[in-house]
Amino acid sequence: MVRDGIYYALAASAVGALAGWFAGPWYGLVPLLLAGFFLWFFRDPERQVPALAGAVVSPADGRVTAVSPIEVEGQPRTRISIFLNVFDVHVNRAPIAGRIAKVEYRSGKFRNAMGAGSAAENEQNVVTLEGDGQTVVFKQIAGLLARRIVFWKAVGESTARGERVGLIKFGSRVDVILDRAAALQVKIGDKVHGGASVLAVLPEGSGRPGAGGE
Repeated sequence: MVRDGIYYALAASAVGALAGWFAGPWYGLVPLLLAGFFLWFFRDPERQVPALAGAVVSPADGRVTAVSPIEVEGQPRTRISIFLNVFDVHVNRAPIAGRIAKVEYRSGKFRNAMGAGSAAENEQNVVTLEGDGQTVVFKQIAGLLARRIVFWKAVGESTARGERVGLIKFGSRVDVILDRAAALQVKIGDKVHGGASVLAVLPEGSGRPGAGGE
């Protein structure tokens, strides 16, 4: 479990205890139920990370809502979009092993993460990973309910494929941008699991997809 869940749950439990003491037990029920929800929401299950060479694993749990060709700095790329609802695990994982080459936080709006414009307009954190001649960009994108994006790594640090690297709180979207030559392993509508589901397999020595802008 992510420790944030413990903090939220303790706060809600304290409110429930006070409400129950001063106003009656029924008034404390809702905060106590909310405490239970926080403990469940911030769950962080172990995952079996695939060892397949060139594999790009999903950075998050959720459903694939788009697989689309885009251009980044004039180069053809593929974008895979994953929507996380409030019931999904919200811990984010590194899609490939490598070095954190760039981290760019962009302030923005909090529109529905399912919307086409959310990739450009919503608050987001854009992470560029480089490793074994491969470069993958992934975006942590806030949604209607998400109000905080957390990233635990710094530029220059190394990460393993499937390693826990961050968190988006309460509903969001993750985009993965990779080489157009990657062999896609998912389609729209597929349910994926962070660190365990293979989104694509990259060819050896894939090119750099830029800093994530379109």
